[in-house]
Amino acid sequence: MVSNPSELKSPQDPGDWLALSTVPNVGPVRFISLVKHFGSPEAVLSAPEKKLADFPDVGPTITSNIKKKVDWKLVEKQLELMGKNQVHLLTFKDEAYPENLESIYDPPPFLFIKGEIEKEDKNAIAIVGCRAASQYGKQIAEKIGRELAKRGITIISGLAWGIDSIGHLAALKENSRTIAVFGSGLDVIYPSENRKLAERIIQNGAIISEFPLGTKPERQNFPKRNRLISGLSLGVVIIEAGPKSGALLTAQHALDQNREVFAVPGNVGAKTSEGTNKLIKEGAKLVTSVEDILEEVKMITTVQQKEKSKIEKDLSQLSEVERNIYSLITDEPYHIDKIAQDTRMSTPQALSTLLSLELKGFIKQLSGKQFVRT
Repeated sequence: MVSNPSELKSPQDPGDWLALSTVPNVGPVRFISLVKHFGSPEAVLSAPEKKLADFPDVGPTITSNIKKKVDWKLVEKQLELMGKNQVHLLTFKDEAYPENLESIYDPPPFLFIKGEIEKEDKNAIAIVGCRAASQYGKQIAEKIGRELAKRGITIISGLAWGIDSIGHLAALKENSRTIAVFGSGLDVIYPSENRKLAERIIQNGAIISEFPLGTKPERQNFPKRNRLISGLSLGVVIIEAGPKSGALLTAQHALDQNREVFAVPGNVGAKTSEGTNKLIKEGAKLVTSVEDILEEVKMITTVQQKEKSKIEKDLSQLSEVERNIYSLITDEPYHIDKIAQDTRMSTPQALSTLLSLELKGFIKQLSGKQFVRT
């Protein structure tokens, strides 16, 4: 038994990340906001109560939770299970954290992972659909999956029976990359029959989850899982989905995250086609060949590259001091006191530089002398 939380810590130890995640009312958005402001989970946990209470959207109750309600026994258990199952944490501060996830509203502060996420996995498409797929659905899923994999597209799915499994297998047949997102802990393979498939995926990609080890595949976990499937992807391909299929929830998450939704048309009389045909009627991009998907992916990546080039070009206008401050500012509110502290500038100097950035259109000021990127 660990009697002192410090016994769990080392420079590479995930204990503080796990610890902060056990605090009641500290969800993903608040977790990331706190860590960005204070610098690390350890800094959040050790911050003076007044500084925590003064931070936006924290207040006395959550401050008290941070100080008194960390579940160190659970942290110890998770660390033990991680070692036993060769699982590590990938935090939003790690370079390998999926770039596509950073743009969704509520990215997980960290992921449990076996395998590796690579830079090329940004070019990813999710393939999802019903578990009880027809022969037609299976054939289409394999064909689209293999064609995408041949073009260097990473396949994202959820390891479920049916279309999900076929999507993963299609990538593996082309010796290409695939990532499986779990609605359980990584030590709870679901369905259990897919254990060997999960092991193969680890060799050519990764299995990931935001759920602690030991978590069972409860029904309420899958909407959260589905938002990561869409969030990791440039677009989601739905291949066969009934009127109440979980794949339709993934499509909704994709729309909410400004991702493309693709749907393969099916037999108008088949129950498994009701969901996909409805998506097409509502504006999803109809897919009859892999070229329909690749055409859209090319457009997305071209736009992203143009936006990146525009930002890089714009940054050339800035002085070195302005670039240094701008590099620290994100979409999360950043208080002037913290900016001055992090840049080792006086508050008046920092304010002067921030005003210049605001006038040039790079940032905007919020109430309470907080700043975000435009």
